[in-house]
This record gives sequence, C-alpha cells and structure tokens, in this order.
Amino acid sequence: SETEWLVQHLQGPAVPFRRFIACPRLARTVQQCLQGGASPDHQPVLLEYAPGPGILTRTLLNAGVRVVALESSSAFLQNLQSLENSLDGQLKVIHGDLFRLDPLGTGPVKPPAMYSDQLFETMGVAAVPWRADVPVKVFGILQQRKERNILWRLLFALYECSSIFRYGRIELNFFISEKEYKVLTAKPKDARAYQALTVLWQVGCEIQLLHMEPWSSFVTNSKNGGLAVPKTMWLPNDHLCLVRLTPRQDLFAGSLKPTNSLPFIFTVKQCLAKPKSKLIDRLNSWSLDKGGKLLKELEIPQNARTRDLCPEGYRRLFEALQTSDMFTETWFHDDALESIRNI
Repeated sequence: SETEWLVQHLQGPAVPFRRFIACPRLARTVQQCLQGGASPDHQPVLLEYAPGPGILTRTLLNAGVRVVALESSSAFLQNLQSLENSLDGQLKVIHGDLFRLDPLGTGPVKPPAMYSDQLFETMGVAAVPWRADVPVKVFGILQQRKERNILWRLLFALYECSSIFRYGRIELNFFISEKEYKVLTAKPKDARAYQALTVLWQVGCEIQLLHMEPWSSFVTNSKNGGLAVPKTMWLPNDHLCLVRLTPRQDLFAGSLKPTNSLPFIFTVKQCLAKPKSKLIDRLNSWSLDKGGKLLKELEIPQNARTRDLCPEGYRRLFEALQTSDMFTETWFHDDALESIRNI
C-alpha cells in the first residue's frame, strides 16, 4: 500500500523512529476526539504535527476540519502537497518541525527549523489575549525517546508565554506513553509517579484523557517492524494515551506571572527533588528562618513532606513566598536557573 511504501522509504540509520496512524478506525476515533470540546461558533485551526502518510489528515479534511500539516520529512511532503493542491484552501502544508521552533540565535534558518512567528503568519493566526478562546489546537504523536524532554520544553514555553504560547492558550492534543500519562495525572503521596512534572502540568493545564490505544495499532518505520514498546517496572505502559492539555484561563490571575514563572518552576523542582524530605527543611535551606510560621499561615502541617503538598498547594506556597517579608532571591542563583533550563 501507499502507506507501507512511504514508511519503508523512511527507514534508515539517520531517520528518527516514528509512529503513524494508518488504521482508518483509529483515524476516525481521533478525528471525533479532536472535534469535541469546541463550541460550534468557535472552531480553532488544527495544527497536525508530523502527519506522515496523511491517513488522519484525510479523515479530518473529510469531516470539514481546516488543517495545517507541519511535516519535517521530505519523503512525505510531496504527497501532502499534492493533496493540498487538490483542495481549495482547506489544507495548508508547511515544511517544519514543531519541536525545532525558535532556535537559539538570530537570522534565517533552514527548514524544518523555523520561528513561531513565521509559522503563525503562514497559518494566518493572530495572537489573542490569554483569557480568550483557544486559537489553535495541536495534534501529534510525541517521539518516544524525546517524550520527557518535549514535555519539559513545552512547560517552560507555557509558563513564560513564549514560542507558540505567545499567541494564546494553545491546546495540545498528544499521544503520549501510558507511563507518562500516569505521571502527569498522579496524586500527592504517590511515591513514584508524583513529580515536579506532575505539579507543573496540573497547575498550568486542565488534563483530559480522550482515548487509549494499544501500541500495536500504530505503524512504525522500524526496519524489523518491531513496535519498540518501552518497558517499565513500576507503571503500566500497555497503551498510547491521547491526552488533551488545555492551558488554564486563570493561570496568571494571581501573583504568578510569566515574569516570575522560572522561580516557580525552580521552587517546585527543588522541593520534589527529594520527595520524602520535610517541606520545612527545604524552606529553611533557602535561609527562611521563619519557614514554620509560613507553613502555619498556609495551614500546612509542620511535618509535611514535599510529596504531600498538592499542586495548588505549591502555587499557594510560592505566592506566599512572593509576598512574604521572609522571601529573598539570594538562594535563586544564575547557576540554578541555568540548571533547570538544561533539563
């Protein structure tokens, strides 16, 4: 078939491992999930990341969705561009990579790298206020080996309102591994799954599970045809999970702002670096001699461990630190800031 030929054509040592939707049933399920949640009066542009052979693309187009296909592989571009030329503006194909947006430095860049302002100008989407409706929905299957790094990079962009989030509350719809989904939705006191990533995503976004699909439902460009399903000893990982991440309208309603979001990320990450440690010990390590008083004001038990505090509790703690006379930024050194930027 055309799909199998294209996938085989991509096989090679320099080609990143990718998964594709090739099953019409799965394509219809995803299309229905992506069209859900939006009001009839407001249908955001759908940005499909790495559509590959375009099985889902065609399903979306048949359902009347306006699609922008962002494809990094030249092997797939010709077929997608032919499809674009056969339509009357419903599909726009761009040679680019969502996770190679806004490279460091200045000056022109070569595709698939590009700048987000160039991408949004090509899509015809203007920036909207943060509290406005979602202007763009993104869909894609996250690369397995880069999954955690991508989630961290998106977090920094979300909290700083940089890159794609300069244009508003961009809704993310990604297939991610089941184990990473468990991390994103973990509850406090979960010894293994509850992490800084958990807190930051739950504070920043509404998280909704749209669909779970076995790994075997996806086509890969692996030479031996294997699924290369990552193994885990402590979390289930039998499926890919289609997860919707919608940035919260009230994310910056309090004293948390894009300008102080990096200290917030650092605070959460440092607290949960040792999840069994006492929260008061962490506060005192930042030279806050009255940390016990702060916990009392927030009605947090003095013996609370860092993994006991819920995501909203971390936000309240940080906002209290921002307004308290105990707060000092002397502990927040440039080298610490650089260390979290290099996650």
